[in-house]
Amino acid sequence: MKNKNLIEVCILSAGMGTRMKSDLPKALHKIANKPMLAHLLETASLLQPGQIHVVIGQGADLIKQTFSNWPVNWISQKEQLGTGHAVMQAMNEFKPESRVLLLVGDAPLLTLDSMQKLLSAECDLGVLTVDQENPFNYGRINRSGNQLKSIVEEKDATVLQLEIKEVNSGVMVAKAKSLVSWLSKLDTNNSQSEYLLTDIVEIANRESARVRAIKIEDSGEVLGVNNLTQLAGLERYYQKRQAEILMDLGVHIIDPARFDLRGELSAGSACRIDINCIFEGKVELGNDVLIGANCIIKDSVIGEGSVILPNTLIDGAVVAADCRVGPFARLRPGTELSDQVAIGNFVETKKAKLGKGSKSGHLSYLGDTTIGSDVNIGAGTITCNYDGVNKHQTHIGDDVFVGSHTAFVAPVTVGNGSTTAAGSTITKNIENDSLGIARGKQRNLFGWKRPRKK
Repeated sequence: MKNKNLIEVCILSAGMGTRMKSDLPKALHKIANKPMLAHLLETASLLQPGQIHVVIGQGADLIKQTFSNWPVNWISQKEQLGTGHAVMQAMNEFKPESRVLLLVGDAPLLTLDSMQKLLSAECDLGVLTVDQENPFNYGRINRSGNQLKSIVEEKDATVLQLEIKEVNSGVMVAKAKSLVSWLSKLDTNNSQSEYLLTDIVEIANRESARVRAIKIEDSGEVLGVNNLTQLAGLERYYQKRQAEILMDLGVHIIDPARFDLRGELSAGSACRIDINCIFEGKVELGNDVLIGANCIIKDSVIGEGSVILPNTLIDGAVVAADCRVGPFARLRPGTELSDQVAIGNFVETKKAKLGKGSKSGHLSYLGDTTIGSDVNIGAGTITCNYDGVNKHQTHIGDDVFVGSHTAFVAPVTVGNGSTTAAGSTITKNIENDSLGIARGKQRNLFGWKRPRKK
Protein backbone atom coordinates (compact mmCIF):
# COMPACT_ATOMS: atom_id res chain seq x y z
CA MET A 1 0.00 0.00 0.00
CA LYS A 2 1.17 3.56 -0.81
CA ASN A 3 2.71 5.52 2.04
CA LYS A 4 2.31 2.50 4.28
CA ASN A 5 4.71 3.99 6.83
CA LEU A 6 2.28 6.89 7.27
CA ILE A 7 -0.39 4.50 8.53
CA GLU A 8 -0.85 3.95 12.23
CA VAL A 9 -3.29 1.48 13.75
CA CYS A 10 -5.09 2.03 17.02
CA ILE A 11 -7.02 -0.89 18.51
CA LEU A 12 -9.58 -0.09 21.19
CA SER A 13 -9.41 -3.06 23.54
CA ALA A 14 -10.09 -1.67 27.00
CA GLY A 15 -13.66 -2.94 27.40
CA MET A 16 -14.50 -4.37 30.81
CA GLY A 17 -16.27 -7.41 29.37
CA THR A 18 -18.53 -7.75 32.40
CA ARG A 19 -21.13 -9.68 30.41
CA MET A 20 -18.54 -12.36 29.66
CA LYS A 21 -18.88 -13.42 33.33
CA SER A 22 -15.15 -14.10 33.47
CA ASP A 23 -12.04 -12.73 35.15
CA LEU A 24 -10.22 -13.10 31.83
CA PRO A 25 -9.91 -9.79 29.93
CA LYS A 26 -12.22 -9.71 26.94
CA ALA A 27 -9.26 -9.29 24.58
CA LEU A 28 -7.93 -12.70 25.65
CA HIS A 29 -11.11 -14.67 25.01
CA LYS A 30 -10.44 -16.93 22.05
CA ILE A 31 -11.74 -17.49 18.55
CA ALA A 32 -10.28 -20.64 16.96
CA ASN A 33 -8.07 -21.07 20.04
CA LYS A 34 -6.46 -17.66 19.44
CA PRO A 35 -7.11 -14.53 21.56
CA MET A 36 -9.41 -12.05 19.85
CA LEU A 37 -6.74 -9.39 20.02
CA ALA A 38 -4.28 -11.71 18.24
CA HIS A 39 -6.60 -11.92 15.22
CA LEU A 40 -6.60 -8.14 14.86
CA LEU A 41 -2.87 -7.77 15.48
CA GLU A 42 -2.03 -10.38 12.86
CA THR A 43 -4.28 -8.81 10.24
CA ALA A 44 -3.30 -5.22 11.00
CA SER A 45 0.41 -6.08 10.88
CA LEU A 46 -0.02 -7.10 7.23
CA LEU A 47 -0.59 -3.41 6.48
CA GLN A 48 2.98 -2.85 7.72
CA PRO A 49 1.93 0.24 9.68
CA GLY A 50 4.41 2.62 11.26
CA GLN A 51 3.01 1.77 14.68
CA ILE A 52 0.26 -0.31 16.27
CA HIS A 53 -1.23 1.23 19.41
CA VAL A 54 -3.48 -0.84 21.66
CA VAL A 55 -5.64 0.81 24.31
CA ILE A 56 -6.16 -1.55 27.24
CA GLY A 57 -7.78 -1.38 30.64
CA GLN A 58 -8.83 -4.30 32.82
CA GLY A 59 -6.22 -7.06 32.99
CA ALA A 60 -3.58 -4.90 31.33
CA ASP A 61 -0.63 -6.81 32.81
CA LEU A 62 -1.97 -10.16 31.62
CA ILE A 63 -2.62 -8.79 28.13
CA LYS A 64 0.91 -7.35 27.90
CA GLN A 65 2.38 -10.63 29.09
CA THR A 66 0.38 -12.61 26.52
CA PHE A 67 1.61 -10.38 23.69
CA SER A 68 5.10 -9.69 25.02
CA ASN A 69 6.66 -10.63 21.67
CA TRP A 70 4.57 -8.16 19.71
CA PRO A 71 5.98 -4.66 18.91
CA VAL A 72 2.93 -2.90 20.32
CA ASN A 73 2.64 0.51 21.93
CA TRP A 74 0.44 -0.20 24.96
CA ILE A 75 -1.78 2.63 26.15
CA SER A 76 -3.74 2.54 29.39
CA GLN A 77 -7.32 3.73 29.74
CA LYS A 78 -7.76 3.81 33.50
CA GLU A 79 -11.29 5.23 33.45
CA GLN A 80 -13.96 3.87 31.12
CA LEU A 81 -15.43 7.12 29.78
CA GLY A 82 -16.40 6.04 26.30
CA THR A 83 -14.88 5.16 22.94
CA GLY A 84 -13.86 8.75 22.25
CA HIS A 85 -12.09 8.88 25.59
CA ALA A 86 -10.22 5.66 24.69
CA VAL A 87 -8.81 7.24 21.52
CA MET A 88 -7.97 10.40 23.48
CA GLN A 89 -5.54 8.34 25.56
CA ALA A 90 -3.60 7.51 22.40
CA MET A 91 -3.84 10.75 20.42
CA ASN A 92 -0.59 12.23 21.71
CA GLU A 93 1.21 9.16 20.31
CA PHE A 94 0.06 9.72 16.71
CA LYS A 95 2.42 11.35 14.22
CA PRO A 96 0.63 14.42 12.78
CA GLU A 97 1.30 13.33 9.19
CA SER A 98 -0.13 9.82 9.69
CA ARG A 99 -3.50 8.39 8.81
CA VAL A 100 -4.90 6.50 11.77
CA LEU A 101 -6.94 3.32 11.36
CA LEU A 102 -9.17 2.79 14.40
CA LEU A 103 -10.16 -0.83 15.05
CA VAL A 104 -12.53 -2.34 17.59
CA GLY A 105 -10.93 -4.97 19.81
CA ASP A 106 -14.07 -7.03 20.36
CA ALA A 107 -14.76 -7.32 16.60
CA PRO A 108 -11.66 -9.34 15.73
CA LEU A 109 -12.45 -10.86 12.33
CA LEU A 110 -12.19 -7.84 10.05
CA THR A 111 -10.30 -8.88 6.93
CA LEU A 112 -7.27 -7.29 5.34
CA ASP A 113 -9.32 -6.52 2.22
CA SER A 114 -11.82 -4.50 4.24
CA MET A 115 -9.07 -2.59 6.04
CA GLN A 116 -7.46 -1.76 2.70
CA LYS A 117 -10.80 -0.72 1.21
CA LEU A 118 -11.29 1.80 4.01
CA LEU A 119 -7.72 3.06 3.80
CA SER A 120 -7.96 3.60 0.05
CA ALA A 121 -11.08 5.79 0.33
CA GLU A 122 -10.63 9.44 -0.67
CA CYS A 123 -11.88 11.22 2.43
CA ASP A 124 -10.95 13.12 5.55
CA LEU A 125 -12.90 10.75 7.76
CA GLY A 126 -13.98 7.28 6.69
CA VAL A 127 -16.37 5.00 8.56
CA LEU A 128 -16.70 1.32 7.71
CA THR A 129 -20.36 0.31 7.46
CA VAL A 130 -22.40 -2.76 6.65
CA ASP A 131 -26.03 -3.66 6.12
CA GLN A 132 -27.58 -5.66 8.96
CA GLU A 133 -30.87 -7.49 8.54
CA ASN A 134 -31.60 -7.03 12.21
CA PRO A 135 -29.71 -3.88 13.20
CA PHE A 136 -30.78 -3.93 16.84
CA ASN A 137 -28.58 -1.79 19.07
CA TYR A 138 -26.38 -0.55 16.21
CA GLY A 139 -25.86 3.09 15.28
CA ARG A 140 -27.66 3.93 12.02
CA ILE A 141 -25.89 5.63 9.12
CA ASN A 142 -27.42 8.97 8.14
CA ARG A 143 -26.26 9.89 4.62
CA SER A 144 -26.82 12.82 2.32
CA GLY A 145 -25.61 11.64 -1.07
CA ASN A 146 -21.98 10.60 -0.64
CA GLN A 147 -21.61 12.56 2.57
CA LEU A 148 -22.03 10.77 5.90
CA LYS A 149 -23.85 13.31 8.01
CA SER A 150 -24.17 11.52 11.34
CA ILE A 151 -24.32 8.20 13.16
CA VAL A 152 -27.60 7.96 15.06
CA GLU A 153 -27.66 5.76 18.13
CA GLU A 154 -30.70 3.48 18.28
CA LYS A 155 -32.20 5.05 21.39
CA ASP A 156 -31.99 8.48 19.75
CA ALA A 157 -33.32 7.38 16.35
CA THR A 158 -36.67 8.34 14.86
CA VAL A 159 -39.09 5.72 13.57
CA LEU A 160 -37.82 6.31 10.03
CA GLN A 161 -34.18 6.12 11.09
CA LEU A 162 -34.83 2.81 12.80
CA GLU A 163 -35.72 1.38 9.37
CA ILE A 164 -32.18 2.05 8.12
CA LYS A 165 -30.25 -1.19 7.62
CA GLU A 166 -26.81 0.36 7.14
CA VAL A 167 -25.01 0.50 10.48
CA ASN A 168 -21.77 1.67 12.02
CA SER A 169 -19.05 -0.94 12.51
CA GLY A 170 -16.96 1.23 14.85
CA VAL A 171 -14.02 1.08 12.43
CA MET A 172 -12.76 4.46 11.18
CA VAL A 173 -9.86 6.11 9.42
CA ALA A 174 -8.78 9.75 9.60
CA LYS A 175 -5.77 11.98 9.29
CA ALA A 176 -4.10 12.12 12.68
CA LYS A 177 -4.02 15.92 12.82
CA SER A 178 -7.74 16.18 12.07
CA LEU A 179 -8.63 13.32 14.41
CA VAL A 180 -6.86 14.96 17.34
CA SER A 181 -8.67 18.22 16.61
CA TRP A 182 -12.08 16.55 16.49
CA LEU A 183 -11.43 14.55 19.65
CA SER A 184 -10.59 17.74 21.54
CA LYS A 185 -14.11 19.01 20.79
CA LEU A 186 -15.99 16.00 22.20
CA ASP A 187 -18.12 16.43 25.28
CA THR A 188 -20.24 14.23 27.51
CA ASN A 189 -23.58 15.92 26.85
CA ASN A 190 -25.38 12.72 25.97
CA SER A 191 -27.50 10.08 27.68
CA GLN A 192 -24.41 7.93 28.42
CA SER A 193 -22.42 10.86 29.84
CA GLU A 194 -19.45 9.58 27.83
CA TYR A 195 -17.08 10.85 25.14
CA LEU A 196 -18.52 9.10 22.08
CA LEU A 197 -16.25 8.53 19.11
CA THR A 198 -19.23 8.61 16.75
CA ASP A 199 -19.78 12.29 17.57
CA ILE A 200 -16.71 13.24 15.55
CA VAL A 201 -18.79 12.61 12.41
CA GLU A 202 -20.98 15.63 13.11
CA ILE A 203 -17.98 17.70 14.24
CA ALA A 204 -16.20 16.89 10.97
CA ASN A 205 -19.32 17.87 9.00
CA ARG A 206 -19.43 21.25 10.73
CA GLU A 207 -15.91 21.83 9.43
CA SER A 208 -16.94 20.82 5.87
CA ALA A 209 -14.72 17.75 5.93
CA ARG A 210 -15.26 14.92 3.45
CA VAL A 211 -16.90 12.20 5.55
CA ARG A 212 -17.60 8.95 3.78
CA ALA A 213 -19.35 5.70 4.71
CA ILE A 214 -17.44 2.80 3.15
CA LYS A 215 -19.73 -0.21 2.97
CA ILE A 216 -18.56 -3.83 3.00
CA GLU A 217 -20.69 -6.85 2.10
CA ASP A 218 -20.09 -9.37 4.87
CA SER A 219 -21.64 -8.32 8.17
CA GLY A 220 -19.89 -11.17 9.96
CA GLU A 221 -16.55 -9.37 9.66
CA VAL A 222 -17.65 -6.66 12.08
CA LEU A 223 -19.73 -8.69 14.52
CA GLY A 224 -18.82 -7.77 18.08
CA VAL A 225 -18.53 -9.91 21.18
CA ASN A 226 -20.11 -8.86 24.45
CA ASN A 227 -21.08 -12.22 25.94
CA LEU A 228 -20.30 -15.91 25.60
CA THR A 229 -23.26 -16.52 23.30
CA GLN A 230 -21.89 -13.97 20.84
CA LEU A 231 -18.41 -15.46 21.23
CA ALA A 232 -19.77 -18.88 20.24
CA GLY A 233 -21.61 -17.33 17.29
CA LEU A 234 -18.46 -15.62 16.06
CA GLU A 235 -16.52 -18.88 16.44
CA ARG A 236 -19.00 -20.63 14.18
CA TYR A 237 -18.89 -17.77 11.66
CA TYR A 238 -15.09 -18.00 11.58
CA GLN A 239 -15.12 -21.78 11.14
CA LYS A 240 -17.68 -21.55 8.34
CA ARG A 241 -15.47 -19.01 6.57
CA GLN A 242 -12.42 -21.28 6.88
CA ALA A 243 -14.37 -24.29 5.65
CA GLU A 244 -15.61 -22.36 2.61
CA ILE A 245 -12.07 -21.31 1.71
CA LEU A 246 -10.90 -24.92 1.87
CA MET A 247 -13.88 -26.23 -0.08
CA ASP A 248 -13.24 -23.64 -2.80
CA LEU A 249 -9.75 -25.17 -3.03
CA GLY A 250 -11.25 -28.63 -3.51
CA VAL A 251 -11.25 -30.08 0.00
CA HIS A 252 -14.39 -32.16 0.56
CA ILE A 253 -15.64 -31.24 4.03
CA ILE A 254 -18.62 -33.45 4.76
CA ASP A 255 -20.37 -30.92 7.02
CA PRO A 256 -18.88 -27.40 7.37
CA ALA A 257 -21.00 -26.83 10.48
CA ARG A 258 -19.01 -29.57 12.22
CA PHE A 259 -15.48 -28.54 11.26
CA ASP A 260 -12.94 -26.67 13.38
CA LEU A 261 -9.66 -25.13 12.25
CA ARG A 262 -7.53 -23.65 15.02
CA GLY A 263 -4.42 -22.84 13.07
CA GLU A 264 -3.35 -23.44 9.46
CA LEU A 265 -4.42 -26.30 7.22
CA SER A 266 -3.04 -26.92 3.74
CA ALA A 267 -4.42 -29.77 1.69
CA GLY A 268 -3.72 -31.43 -1.64
CA SER A 269 -6.34 -32.54 -4.14
CA ALA A 270 -9.19 -34.94 -3.45
CA CYS A 271 -8.95 -34.79 0.35
CA ARG A 272 -12.02 -35.62 2.41
CA ILE A 273 -12.72 -34.61 6.01
CA ASP A 274 -15.57 -36.18 7.96
CA ILE A 275 -17.52 -34.55 10.79
CA ASN A 276 -16.28 -33.19 14.13
CA CYS A 277 -12.62 -32.98 13.18
CA ILE A 278 -10.33 -30.41 14.81
CA PHE A 279 -7.11 -29.17 13.22
CA GLU A 280 -4.68 -27.26 15.45
CA GLY A 281 -1.37 -25.54 14.79
CA LYS A 282 0.07 -26.21 11.34
CA VAL A 283 -1.27 -29.27 9.53
CA GLU A 284 -0.46 -30.46 6.01
CA LEU A 285 -2.48 -33.04 4.10
CA GLY A 286 -1.20 -34.62 0.90
CA ASN A 287 -3.36 -35.64 -2.05
CA ASP A 288 -6.17 -38.15 -1.54
CA VAL A 289 -6.03 -38.08 2.26
CA LEU A 290 -9.14 -39.28 4.11
CA ILE A 291 -9.81 -38.07 7.66
CA GLY A 292 -12.48 -39.98 9.57
CA ALA A 293 -14.94 -38.54 12.03
CA ASN A 294 -13.95 -37.13 15.43
CA CYS A 295 -10.22 -36.85 14.77
CA ILE A 296 -7.92 -34.24 16.31
CA ILE A 297 -4.78 -33.45 14.32
CA LYS A 298 -2.17 -30.96 15.53
CA ASP A 299 1.14 -29.78 14.03
CA SER A 300 1.42 -32.83 11.78
CA VAL A 301 1.96 -33.92 8.20
CA ILE A 302 -0.23 -36.60 6.62
CA GLY A 303 1.12 -38.05 3.39
CA GLU A 304 -0.59 -38.81 0.10
CA GLY A 305 -3.22 -41.53 0.10
CA SER A 306 -3.16 -42.05 3.86
CA VAL A 307 -6.32 -42.84 5.79
CA ILE A 308 -6.92 -41.61 9.31
CA LEU A 309 -9.78 -43.57 10.78
CA PRO A 310 -12.30 -42.16 13.29
CA ASN A 311 -11.46 -41.01 16.82
CA THR A 312 -7.72 -40.76 16.22
CA LEU A 313 -5.45 -38.20 17.89
CA ILE A 314 -2.31 -37.09 16.05
CA ASP A 315 0.05 -34.52 17.59
CA GLY A 316 3.47 -33.55 16.25
CA ALA A 317 3.73 -36.54 13.95
CA VAL A 318 4.80 -37.21 10.36
CA VAL A 319 2.73 -39.81 8.53
CA ALA A 320 4.09 -40.77 5.11
CA ALA A 321 2.17 -42.02 2.06
CA ASP A 322 -0.45 -44.78 2.03
CA CYS A 323 -0.54 -45.26 5.79
CA ARG A 324 -3.58 -46.36 7.75
CA VAL A 325 -4.02 -45.03 11.28
CA GLY A 326 -6.81 -45.77 13.74
CA PRO A 327 -9.52 -45.98 14.77
CA PHE A 328 -8.85 -44.83 18.34
CA ALA A 329 -5.11 -44.49 17.81
CA ARG A 330 -2.86 -41.85 19.36
CA LEU A 331 0.31 -40.59 17.69
CA ARG A 332 2.29 -38.35 20.04
CA PRO A 333 5.11 -35.90 19.25
CA GLY A 334 8.15 -37.36 17.55
CA THR A 335 6.26 -40.13 15.77
CA GLU A 336 7.40 -40.79 12.21
CA LEU A 337 5.63 -43.36 10.06
CA SER A 338 7.18 -44.44 6.76
CA ASP A 339 5.11 -45.41 3.73
CA GLN A 340 2.44 -48.09 4.13
CA VAL A 341 2.62 -48.29 7.92
CA ALA A 342 -0.53 -49.44 9.73
CA ILE A 343 -1.35 -48.32 13.28
CA GLY A 344 -4.53 -49.81 14.68
CA ASN A 345 -6.99 -49.24 17.46
CA PHE A 346 -5.69 -48.33 20.93
CA VAL A 347 -2.08 -48.11 19.79
CA GLU A 348 -0.07 -45.22 21.23
CA THR A 349 3.25 -44.04 19.83
CA LYS A 350 5.72 -41.44 21.12
CA LYS A 351 9.14 -40.63 19.62
CA ALA A 352 8.68 -43.76 17.54
CA LYS A 353 9.98 -44.31 14.01
CA LEU A 354 8.41 -47.13 12.04
CA GLY A 355 9.84 -48.37 8.75
CA LYS A 356 8.00 -49.06 5.52
CA GLY A 357 5.21 -51.63 5.71
CA SER A 358 5.40 -52.18 9.47
CA LYS A 359 2.21 -52.55 11.46
CA SER A 360 0.89 -52.53 14.98
CA GLY A 361 -2.70 -53.67 14.94
CA HIS A 362 -3.98 -53.02 18.42
CA LEU A 363 -3.46 -52.43 22.13
CA SER A 364 0.22 -51.46 22.16
CA TYR A 365 2.52 -48.71 23.40
CA LEU A 366 5.59 -47.87 21.30
CA GLY A 367 7.72 -45.15 22.87
CA ASP A 368 11.35 -44.08 22.30
CA THR A 369 11.84 -46.72 19.66
CA THR A 370 13.02 -47.26 16.11
CA ILE A 371 11.34 -50.07 14.22
CA GLY A 372 12.51 -51.33 10.85
CA SER A 373 10.52 -52.25 7.76
CA ASP A 374 7.96 -55.07 7.47
CA VAL A 375 7.74 -55.56 11.23
CA ASN A 376 4.63 -57.03 12.82
CA ILE A 377 3.91 -55.85 16.35
CA GLY A 378 1.55 -58.22 18.15
CA ALA A 379 -1.31 -57.04 20.37
CA GLY A 380 -0.43 -55.93 23.88
CA THR A 381 3.21 -55.11 23.09
CA ILE A 382 4.91 -52.36 25.09
CA THR A 383 8.32 -50.76 25.09
CA CYS A 384 9.28 -50.23 28.73
CA ASN A 385 11.23 -47.06 28.05
CA TYR A 386 11.25 -45.36 31.47
CA ASP A 387 13.16 -46.61 34.51
CA GLY A 388 11.74 -43.98 36.81
CA VAL A 389 14.52 -41.49 36.09
CA ASN A 390 15.64 -41.76 32.46
CA LYS A 391 14.18 -42.76 29.10
CA HIS A 392 15.84 -45.57 27.12
CA GLN A 393 15.69 -46.73 23.51
CA THR A 394 14.35 -49.91 21.95
CA HIS A 395 15.70 -50.80 18.49
CA ILE A 396 13.86 -53.39 16.40
CA GLY A 397 15.32 -54.43 13.05
CA ASP A 398 13.67 -55.30 9.74
CA ASP A 399 11.29 -58.23 9.20
CA VAL A 400 10.82 -58.88 12.91
CA PHE A 401 7.76 -60.68 14.25
CA VAL A 402 6.82 -59.54 17.75
CA GLY A 403 4.54 -61.98 19.51
CA SER A 404 1.52 -60.71 21.41
CA HIS A 405 2.04 -59.35 24.90
CA THR A 406 5.78 -58.83 24.54
CA ALA A 407 7.43 -56.32 26.87
CA PHE A 408 10.73 -54.83 25.74
CA VAL A 409 12.70 -53.57 28.75
CA ALA A 410 14.89 -50.84 27.27
CA PRO A 411 17.64 -50.40 26.39
CA VAL A 412 17.37 -53.42 24.14
CA THR A 413 18.01 -54.30 20.48
CA VAL A 414 16.26 -56.92 18.36
CA GLY A 415 18.07 -58.09 15.23
CA ASN A 416 16.72 -58.45 11.70
CA GLY A 417 14.49 -61.40 10.96
CA SER A 418 14.00 -62.28 14.63
CA THR A 419 10.90 -63.36 16.52
CA THR A 420 9.76 -62.89 20.07
CA ALA A 421 7.52 -65.49 21.62
CA ALA A 422 4.14 -64.31 22.89
CA GLY A 423 4.15 -63.30 26.52
CA SER A 424 7.89 -62.67 26.68
CA THR A 425 9.65 -60.00 28.70
CA ILE A 426 12.74 -59.18 26.66
CA THR A 427 15.59 -57.76 28.74
CA LYS A 428 18.57 -58.78 26.57
CA ASN A 429 19.50 -58.15 22.96
CA ILE A 430 18.31 -60.69 20.36
CA GLU A 431 20.63 -61.57 17.49
CA ASN A 432 19.54 -61.67 13.84
CA ASP A 433 17.25 -64.51 12.79
CA SER A 434 16.74 -65.71 16.37
CA LEU A 435 13.83 -66.50 18.65
CA GLY A 436 13.65 -64.59 21.90
CA ILE A 437 11.59 -66.28 24.54
CA ALA A 438 11.46 -65.14 28.16
CA ARG A 439 8.50 -66.27 30.19
CA GLY A 440 7.88 -68.22 33.36
CA LYS A 441 7.41 -71.97 33.16
CA GLN A 442 3.75 -73.02 33.32
CA ARG A 443 2.62 -75.40 36.04
CA ASN A 444 -0.81 -77.06 36.17
CA LEU A 445 -2.08 -78.03 39.63
CA PHE A 446 -4.48 -80.97 39.32
CA GLY A 447 -7.34 -81.23 41.75
CA TRP A 448 -7.13 -77.56 42.70
CA LYS A 449 -10.26 -76.27 44.43
CA ARG A 450 -11.51 -72.84 43.47
CA PRO A 451 -12.25 -70.58 46.46
CA ARG A 452 -15.94 -70.23 47.24
CA LYS A 453 -17.95 -67.83 49.35
CA LYS A 454 -18.70 -69.06 52.82
